[in-house]
Amino acid sequence: MKSRFAKAAILSAMLLGLPLLGILISQKPIGLYLEFPPQTRYIQHALFSWVVFGAYGFFVIGIVMIFFVQSRRAGNHPEYREHTQRPFPWWGWLGICWGIAAWVLAWSRFEWFGKWQPHSFAPLWVGYILIVNALTYRRKGFCLLSDQTAYFLRLFPLSAVFWWFFEYLNRFVQNWYYIGPDFGPWEYFWYATLPFSTVLPAVMSTRQYLLSFDWPKNNFQRIFQLNLSHPRLAAWLVLTAAGSGLAGIGIWPNLFFPLLWVAPLLIIVCLQTLWGEGHIFSSITRGDWHVLVACALSALICGFFWEMWNFHSLAKWRYSIPFVHRFKVFEMPILGFAGYLPFGIECAVVAEMVRAWYKD
Repeated sequence: MKSRFAKAAILSAMLLGLPLLGILISQKPIGLYLEFPPQTRYIQHALFSWVVFGAYGFFVIGIVMIFFVQSRRAGNHPEYREHTQRPFPWWGWLGICWGIAAWVLAWSRFEWFGKWQPHSFAPLWVGYILIVNALTYRRKGFCLLSDQTAYFLRLFPLSAVFWWFFEYLNRFVQNWYYIGPDFGPWEYFWYATLPFSTVLPAVMSTRQYLLSFDWPKNNFQRIFQLNLSHPRLAAWLVLTAAGSGLAGIGIWPNLFFPLLWVAPLLIIVCLQTLWGEGHIFSSITRGDWHVLVACALSALICGFFWEMWNFHSLAKWRYSIPFVHRFKVFEMPILGFAGYLPFGIECAVVAEMVRAWYKD
């Protein structure tokens, strides 16, 4: 128990303290970054750059193409077959009806619903979570909701804390901001916490649904292996770089803003390596990437629905991203969707870490 809390304290100190360290180094006023609710626009974002947009796009497309080519090679001899599907559960139909009703209410402006209109985002995700769990149950006969209920329910409060952390990191880059009704501090906190609590249940339920298919294992279980001869040394080096980058978002937000999505993941995995624990990247030493791919795609799928349902919501968010803010899909610049890929892995790391703590 003491070891568990010590590890949590070290991790929290790094993730929360390093961006503030960057602010102290740059001698910026800390009060702006701790304003609640966050309303002041104090970061001047760089204008669009075709050079940066092209380089970033080339990098993302290159990574995707590597996995596509490798999956084509590995998928020539499938070993896993699809299974017989089961009846769609009644609570799945309830989720469909609930989701349709929530969608209509979220995008309409009925006068009688005006009082609750700003709070319509979370019900959409309750419907989504029910539906995706029902789809998994139909394919496999089990799902997080029905067979891992205690773990599933723990994901909701964990998710709220998890996304509030990203709201905290966004203070240092201001890549998104909220518009709509003007809330006071406590009303803003409760308004935001409810939809934040659906993030991990949605992503982890989607991951389980994707893994219910055979194609992830058929295409991504035997591709390129990544073996490090000195993993602890590599962990120290990556930890130093990621920690410096997380501090750097407070100093140079226009340059280091992508690390908001990558640095926390690297810090967690490096600490797990140094503590002698297994981590989500352990399987790639065997060439097994299928869980990582499912994690990344699950957040990308959820990201599509997040952005779509946000588009016509009354209380919504918008983006301001340096260098690449162009070609929007809903409110999101198209290259911004790449951030969902590491975010999906991050969701799985945090969810599985908490699951392991409860097992100990």
